[in-house]
Amino acid sequence: MHLSRAACTFVLTTSTALFTDAFLSPTHVTVPARLSATIQREAAAPSAEISTPSTFHDVQKLTFRELQRHCKSAGLEAVGSTAVLRGRLLGHYGLLRENNFEAQPDAGQSPKEIEELCATEGITFCDESDPLFDFKAILSDVLAKSSMGHWKTATRKLKQLDKRHSSPESPVPREAYLAVLEACAANRLNGARASEPARKILEDMSERGYEIPVELANSCVTNSLGDGPGGTHDECGGIDAALAMMAAVESSPGGEVALSDATYGKVVTTLAKDGAVEEAISVLRKMVVDKTFTPPLSVFADVAKAAAKSSEKQNAEDVLQVLTYVKAAGYELDNIAAVEAGRDILASGVIAAEKMDNLALGLRLLTAAAKAEGCAPDSGDALVATSSSAAQRACTLIHKRAIGKACEDNNWKLAVKLLELMSKRGLMPATSVWRNVLQTCCKNEKSKKATAILLDWVSLANEGKAEKPPVSVFNTVVNTCEVCGEEELTVKVLDVMKKTLDTEGNMVTFNIALKRLAKTGNVAGCEGILIGMLNEGLEPNVVSYTTTIGACAKEGMKNPSMASLWLQRMRTRGVQPNYHTYNTALAACLDGKLESTFVASKIASEMLEDAEKEIACGIRGSTNFKSTLPDAYTKVLARQLMKQLRENWRSGEIDMALAKTTTRVPLLKLVDFDKTVIAAKELVCEVDDEKTEDEIKENEEQDLEFTLLKGLHKDDRRTALV
Repeated sequence: MHLSRAACTFVLTTSTALFTDAFLSPTHVTVPARLSATIQREAAAPSAEISTPSTFHDVQKLTFRELQRHCKSAGLEAVGSTAVLRGRLLGHYGLLRENNFEAQPDAGQSPKEIEELCATEGITFCDESDPLFDFKAILSDVLAKSSMGHWKTATRKLKQLDKRHSSPESPVPREAYLAVLEACAANRLNGARASEPARKILEDMSERGYEIPVELANSCVTNSLGDGPGGTHDECGGIDAALAMMAAVESSPGGEVALSDATYGKVVTTLAKDGAVEEAISVLRKMVVDKTFTPPLSVFADVAKAAAKSSEKQNAEDVLQVLTYVKAAGYELDNIAAVEAGRDILASGVIAAEKMDNLALGLRLLTAAAKAEGCAPDSGDALVATSSSAAQRACTLIHKRAIGKACEDNNWKLAVKLLELMSKRGLMPATSVWRNVLQTCCKNEKSKKATAILLDWVSLANEGKAEKPPVSVFNTVVNTCEVCGEEELTVKVLDVMKKTLDTEGNMVTFNIALKRLAKTGNVAGCEGILIGMLNEGLEPNVVSYTTTIGACAKEGMKNPSMASLWLQRMRTRGVQPNYHTYNTALAACLDGKLESTFVASKIASEMLEDAEKEIACGIRGSTNFKSTLPDAYTKVLARQLMKQLRENWRSGEIDMALAKTTTRVPLLKLVDFDKTVIAAKELVCEVDDEKTEDEIKENEEQDLEFTLLKGLHKDDRRTALV
């Protein structure tokens, strides 16, 4: 029987296609290891949008982790070998190759004619050869090539044996797989070039239920990993190959306990270095929770550092998860700072705590580091804080924010403690941090502690480790020492200021000195200070003159004529008195003398004149600094002066009728000033409220001065309150 040339060609073509398709398996297509940045980000972010594969080859190109992500995205099980995962995707998307080949008859032959041409009636076939000859021959070649270390040839022969000559009755024996696998695993997977053949062999052995030797399994997984992009070595192997091998080994008989903690640890470290933090944590969790391994601290440190590098808050929370696994593995946070890897873990935790603004956690981790033994001569917390620039920055910010919070809560003890810890941990406080702590101590009248902190600041400034404290800081501490009656500390701080800043101070400093003299009633000394201010080029302000007048109001040393004189002098210098100044001058007249009452009446007239002018035209600036309108204390003083005048006429020093019509009139107007204000409300001038930058700064400085000096003569019942 003879076939036509066309028919034979058709039968041969169709048979070849069917043969090829029957033995064609989804082989692994290696993606170049130097992945683009986009693919690397996709590998590190499972939540990224995944495109649906449209062809058979699209699925073939997917790596192991990409196959897992596509299966998860499609709602399929993401567990199994590379071939299993590909098969699921191909079946899900209807891309199986067996549906793509349909025999097409030759256009020149009808089906009936072809059937007649291919009929085998009258033909007898007889095969007397050994049916397993080819199988045995190729198997022998596989073993021979493997023994010689020809892993490429052995791999091709093994594939030929498996696809063309094996059957359920005569499968490829385990020894053949092991022989080729050992050849591939030699020389560290032949420089990782044999990673893909080794992966395929491990998957085939797992699928056929063959047990995989423990040593060989661990060797293949670890040697497939390198230091290149994606965990590759010279663009061979990589993380995907290692993960696929792990999945194959774990699904093989006895594979649940085949892989060692060192193998898992290397995979975790490689994932972390590649930026796949979430996957690294997943494998780390399997190690600690499922396998009950105790990984070395270096493994935890690699994952924690990778998570801490990211700016995303989610990765900061991943660091806390790593800390949880550290404790679950049996480590104590109070002891791990004794080794470098432990310090790296704690430093990553501090960085994450700063990103999450979890101040308590950051400080707790540093405290745990401080408890570690074996860090001498340094302390564990200092080593953690200075382990990297990122850790140092995070520690500094955490302490700064914690100190700010303590100052807001007026907790000076906590603020001082945190400041001391900053120095101990090698952190440099900013000027604002020093200032906040000092102001909090001064606010609570802790003069000794404030002085000690200021001296420490100056000491660091002299060493070039901090900026010099400004004059305003010295003024604040000096005033606190004055309030607390610490004369020696006051002198010491002033001496340090002169030595550090090479200056006698500024306006506030001179006003504080005036306050010291005014408390003793030393009018001449105050006058000398004012002259010294003029010599230094500083024009005394309203606080300076008010303080000097306060020296004239010292109980037992009252000097009303000098108080009135200083009112005139300050006007000649262009400085207008305010209601604090007038009240101080009126208080200086309460000595029981008729002459003093006359002076008080004159001062009251001047105050009324200024007050009426202010009502008519308004003022520019802060009311507390510029206003001359009488307050409640003014009226108290006016009543006391009228009582003093009444005692004067009762003693016969002045005629009562004359006193009532002259001296008492201005004092009485001060008492009844509310009526005057109500009557004159319509005369208030429109004043531009816009302030220049210089005026704002001046008001801030005067506000500080009035705050510092408000306690002057407080023992004299608010005499000269400034």
